[in-house]
Amino acid sequence: MRKPLLLNIILTLVWVALTGDYALANFLLGFVFAFAALRFALGKSGKRYFLFVPRMVGFIGFFVWELIKSNIQVALDVVTPPFYMKPGIVAVPLDAQTDAEISLLANLITLTPGTLSLDVSDDRKVLYVHVMYLDDEQQFVESIKSGFEKRLLNLMR
Repeated sequence: MRKPLLLNIILTLVWVALTGDYALANFLLGFVFAFAALRFALGKSGKRYFLFVPRMVGFIGFFVWELIKSNIQVALDVVTPPFYMKPGIVAVPLDAQTDAEISLLANLITLTPGTLSLDVSDDRKVLYVHVMYLDDEQQFVESIKSGFEKRLLNLMR
């Protein structure tokens, strides 16, 4: 996967240098053009890379959306007189197995306002998460499993 990524970056930089426009939008446009050119030129040989990039874009979009939603929820609770917090600690069973997968999942959860990863069980099968707004424990576990963890494992495996 490293060779197509390196080629994509080089082609993107060539695009930016040739156009002379160093704006972020031009970098992104150059990346898309380079990605399309490499997809056409490499065909099946760069299959893993051509699956990884759309997954990464989707993952980033999902994370940004979750970040915006949780920021709005916390901000509304701060500016309104009654507090709607229902804090709790939830044990989330893990499908993630490696240290990298568990660490990334825990950090993504902690980066989202209203949640904080506390600990991982000794057998590395459960992640303990503090939640500010815990209405339904099972629904929260499902949102982590089908949201962050599923997308993260899809990206990393």
